Amino acid sequence: MIIGLDIGSRSIEMICMEDGETVRAERVPTTFDPLAQCAKLLNGLRPSRLVGTGYGRNLVQRMELGCELHAITEIKAHALGAASLFPETATILDIGGQDTKAISLSNGKVMKFEMNDRCAAGTGKFLEYTAGVFQIPIEEFGAYALKGSNPPEISSVCTVFAETEATSLMARGEKPESIALGLHKAIIRRTTNMLGRVGLRLPLVFTGGVAHNPCIRRLLAEATGAEEGTGLLIPEEPDMAGALGAALHGMAS
Repeated sequence: MIIGLDIGSRSIEMICMEDGETVRAERVPTTFDPLAQCAKLLNGLRPSRLVGTGYGRNLVQRMELGCELHAITEIKAHALGAASLFPETATILDIGGQDTKAISLSNGKVMKFEMNDRCAAGTGKFLEYTAGVFQIPIEEFGAYALKGSNPPEISSVCTVFAETEATSLMARGEKPESIALGLHKAIIRRTTNMLGRVGLRLPLVFTGGVAHNPCIRRLLAEATGAEEGTGLLIPEEPDMAGALGAALHGMAS
């Protein structure tokens, strides 16, 4: 058995593969004790090789599993995962809990990438925080924003400044749904700039937990001119792509 672990800032995903097939896929929150959470995921599993990726990828070297332990970058893991799901992948966008990655691929190989990992601006954490300001569960925030119209322009995706702008707009009588839509559009402006810098080509594969957000999906399709299902491809479980790539790396090692 080969295991891929994507140890992110918000969650840890695990993919177990045997004979080239995924036999188990699970996720737990990272919490402040990621090693304990990894142990909970493994729960007695005895892999012959384990490959870590994500923020906490080097933690795998501290696991006492009696097997080969490796770590690869998130860029490499997401490239492997996306290309295995969609061999025609030309560009990857991954928006996770606290970073955003734009990756250009050619024949499955990374040609260029850009990563925003210095703050949570425009990431899943930004959406989670602003959803809290609106007192909307994060799972419902995208659908809520889609009810908006004529959204005001939000100039910042810094969590603190965006909240200040949103509060000022509410005081001026803007509809909350439209402000929420404006916040989503601000993320897309930042994201499409990143995609442009790596040379956006279609099809674009969208991974990471934010790919579950229907408003981000629709705005991304509009901004890139890609139709979801052809030019814009989204895995059934977009947040498992990194763990899948790590497991595939382990299979090939």
